[in-house]
Amino acid sequence: MKTLDLVGLGECMVEFFTDEPLGQARTFTRSFGGDVLNALVAAARLGSATGFITLVGNDPFGPGLLQAWQAEGVDTALAPLVEGENGVYFISLLENGEREFTYRRQGSAASRLSPEHIQPAYLAGARMLLLSGITQAISPSAQAATLRAAEQARSAGLWVAFDPNYRPRLWALRGGLETARQALGEILPYVDLLLPSQPADLALWGLEHLEAPTALRVLLQYVPRVGLKAGAEGAWLGWEGQIQHVPPASPHQVRDTTGAGDAWNGTFLHGLLQGWNPLEAALQANRLAAAKLAYRGAIPPRPWPLELSDLA
Repeated sequence: MKTLDLVGLGECMVEFFTDEPLGQARTFTRSFGGDVLNALVAAARLGSATGFITLVGNDPFGPGLLQAWQAEGVDTALAPLVEGENGVYFISLLENGEREFTYRRQGSAASRLSPEHIQPAYLAGARMLLLSGITQAISPSAQAATLRAAEQARSAGLWVAFDPNYRPRLWALRGGLETARQALGEILPYVDLLLPSQPADLALWGLEHLEAPTALRVLLQYVPRVGLKAGAEGAWLGWEGQIQHVPPASPHQVRDTTGAGDAWNGTFLHGLLQGWNPLEAALQANRLAAAKLAYRGAIPPRPWPLELSDLA
């Protein structure tokens, strides 16, 4: 029996953000964020039943993280508290719209994810699995866990969605672009739906300089379906051989782009799970990603998404 719509495997970190340059900031606002979890929260707020597979450090932040996820309706049955520290990142939004980041994540509890933490019965109770290249990048064992989850999901008949979310600085600790490409190559055979961003993720295939339709034709040689996020240009769908542009939504305010792509993923996957056609799901994903831009932090406070009544 399927009790969950969408399950994700990944890392969530404690977030501290400020409006001052990091080097001069005196006060920070604490929140949390992680690409897969951000998407799960967006989907949960829209009504999907979601679950998160991770490891949570039993430092002073750990219990509060679990409580916050549970308050969002995210199932944490496979998110145990373990010995160790949670990753932390600091982010500042500067006046010119640029962002400063610095991370403290090496050796975090989530980086100790391994194949043994993937429970086939849990996955079998879901309809779709969301995976990320960031989870692959944080450690060799987390990369192995990502592959195991994909294998188990395929065996259980789930759709596997994968966002490459290529971060060169993170992969540099693991061997750089070639290691990232190797990790991508091992998981692509299990991917039903690819969710890259243009141009950053297209560098994994050497396609970052191509126009979106041309790049999509190449990607469709590897996977049957692609939702390509293209920022201010909207999105592109490559769906079982057909290519379609999805016009952008105009944001009312642009304050912080952090997590917008994750909001897109969560909304798009929610829509597909609800039986929307791909274009409808992508149009709504564009709307909610644009609405997210008005808020600070990876996960906007409630009542976002304001369009919930329109999307239900």
